[in-house]
Amino acid sequence: MKQTSWLGFRIDRKSAVPVFEQICVDIRAAAHAGELKEGDRVPPTRSFATDLGVSRSTVVTAYEQLVAEGYLNSLQGSGYTLCATGEVELMRAKPEEYTKPTQPETTSTGIFRAGQPDMRLFPHRQWAKTVARLCRANPQSMLDGSDPMGQLELRQAIAMHVAEWRGIEASPEQIIVTTGSMDALEICLRTLTQPGDGIGLENPGYLPLRRFVEGMQLRPEFMELDENGAVLPRGAPSLVALTPSHQYPLGGAMSPNRRLEFIRWAEAHDSWVIEDDYDSEFRYSGRPIPAMAGFDQLNRTIYIGSFSKIFSNALRLGYLIVPEGILDHFHETVRRQGQRASSMPQPALADFIKSGEFYRHLRRVRRIYGERRKDLLERLSEEFADCGHFADHHAGMQVVLHLVRHLKDTDVSARAEALGLSTSPLSSYAAGDVQMNGLLLGFCGYSEAEMAKGLHLLRKAMG
Repeated sequence: MKQTSWLGFRIDRKSAVPVFEQICVDIRAAAHAGELKEGDRVPPTRSFATDLGVSRSTVVTAYEQLVAEGYLNSLQGSGYTLCATGEVELMRAKPEEYTKPTQPETTSTGIFRAGQPDMRLFPHRQWAKTVARLCRANPQSMLDGSDPMGQLELRQAIAMHVAEWRGIEASPEQIIVTTGSMDALEICLRTLTQPGDGIGLENPGYLPLRRFVEGMQLRPEFMELDENGAVLPRGAPSLVALTPSHQYPLGGAMSPNRRLEFIRWAEAHDSWVIEDDYDSEFRYSGRPIPAMAGFDQLNRTIYIGSFSKIFSNALRLGYLIVPEGILDHFHETVRRQGQRASSMPQPALADFIKSGEFYRHLRRVRRIYGERRKDLLERLSEEFADCGHFADHHAGMQVVLHLVRHLKDTDVSARAEALGLSTSPLSSYAAGDVQMNGLLLGFCGYSEAEMAKGLHLLRKAMG
């Protein structure tokens, strides 16, 4: 069934294309065809929604997407008007010309792996166009690895990104491009520590970091967690590693007061705070929580970000933002170990960010991941209430199902793995006397149908 409205606009309720995207496509096409000109107003959101028989939020989402893409202007009290489109590449396809992306058949293999993005959603066509354009215009830039800190264009784009999204004011010179968060963590440890130094780690916390710290002959000083986040270390470690915007693996954000306590602690002990901001963009309610490094103004906080979760885990790109006072020491470490991050995707990623394509992709996957998260939580509430409970932090890429006492997470995880699932036992992330019993269930990389099949198998694994 199709409904026709303003400017002959049609929505197809049987289409796989979301209604808000159908609205976007037709407005872009109307602008390209000259049916809309610069300064023309589009219908008010409320009346347009009534006309179409859809919710007002659907129309608002479409208009805000077009504002983000540069097609519309939004002025308080004046509604939305068309921008100049001379330099904007308009999409000409109508909704009925879209085909749903081909996805592999539903499978149970590896379902619920924590932190796994869905690479089927990657904007392959837009990325290919960006790479092709750069190869034609400046092919040597794709192989320019002369600066071990990373190509300037990407560092400039990252500086713009963290200023807008994370509230961090940093110059491109303070940014080091890495192969991901673990590479950035290694650079920090090699720069700021000596064998035998104490390192404050959250408990439970990121297991690969704990193993790496032990492998470098450093001494972990485990910090317990309470309702405000990690508790200040009892000793005086050289540095602490935190996930304040979304604690891994439990979830939840560190309170503002606790953040301030850590900053004051670092100043008093001449120590450093490493902020691992691995998936902060995935917040499904409200605005992203400002980064601790922005709150600290990069005084005692070293910021780590990654594109593996929000864009592509195949590009292997992340970044490190360093306080100016210790930047020379970090540069020395990077020059000594040599450049690790591939230079080839860096100019393309910089262009992708500056053109707005990166943010279109980010908004799309946030919406889809949010829908998947909602579906998973509803199913857990309905089908697994007798097995355990969970806390909804409205953020992240995984949910922790805290199991009832008679279900041991390592046993359930082993049985689930035998059935083809990938559910990490929560107890494996804890050290010392800290007792944890639960399962990490990743939801971003799997469709609702795949998770439904996975939950059916997980129920069998519960015994």
